[in-house]
Amino acid sequence: MSKIAIISDTDASLPAEIAAKHNIQLVPITIHFGDETFLTDEDINDEQLFDRVDRDGVLPTTSAPSPGAFSEAYDAAFAAGAESVICLNVSAEISATYAAAVAARDLHPQRDIIVIDSRSLSMAQGFTVLAAAEAAESGASKEQVIAAATQVRDRAYMYAALSTLKYLAMSGRVGHLAAGMANLFNVKPILTIQNGKLELLERVRTQRKAAARVIELLSECTGGRRIERLAIIHVRALEDALRFKEQLCAEVGCPDEIIVTELTPGLSVHSGAGLVGACCVVEAEVPA
Repeated sequence: MSKIAIISDTDASLPAEIAAKHNIQLVPITIHFGDETFLTDEDINDEQLFDRVDRDGVLPTTSAPSPGAFSEAYDAAFAAGAESVICLNVSAEISATYAAAVAARDLHPQRDIIVIDSRSLSMAQGFTVLAAAEAAESGASKEQVIAAATQVRDRAYMYAALSTLKYLAMSGRVGHLAAGMANLFNVKPILTIQNGKLELLERVRTQRKAAARVIELLSECTGGRRIERLAIIHVRALEDALRFKEQLCAEVGCPDEIIVTELTPGLSVHSGAGLVGACCVVEAEVPA
């Protein structure tokens, strides 16, 4: 095991098999249906979440992991032989997860624990975490691991299209009338990450045009640079995600390995079912 342990949270959308391969511990975001509590990727996934939402007509709420949950993760890492822990979390602009990780760090004043705000989410966060884990595995120093992660963080992008405003209306984030009118006219909002927040970038008519616009935005963000890493993200829309992947790779140069993954409940409860998009990391610019 590397002497540097990497910890994150389930908002990174990292598939379990990839997290396990690289010894990344993911602390779960909590989902609440009334008095019932579920842990992301342990008790509930996107499919199960929206089966219940559609059945009951009520969205759950979410909460960040407790400081105690992070403290347990830190303890486990040190018990397994780590000398340092680097914890990279979903953007502090959208979640209290980072604050909980910091509070847990402060419970271990004699331990070497660094907590980093990824300023991102989903696989844009996930690729940052993965870069840290790979650097740690290669024997990099703590400073080099942090540098590897932050360099990827600064080159990561995400764009995704919602299929419906139904779930945002249920959450109260848009009015039911506005959502109904948008669905009537087949409007598909496109989301991105800006300044650590998930923001509505623009609205596009029809699913086909939304997919084409996401591809266009991904192409623009590369600035002619190669895409080093790519993940297709979706919420209960695997077939649509696979079609989108084929369309994307027909128009934009794709790496050999492409991750297809669920957004995960801590995030999907806010976007709703049907979301399809992509997260990519572009190669670094060559200094002039």
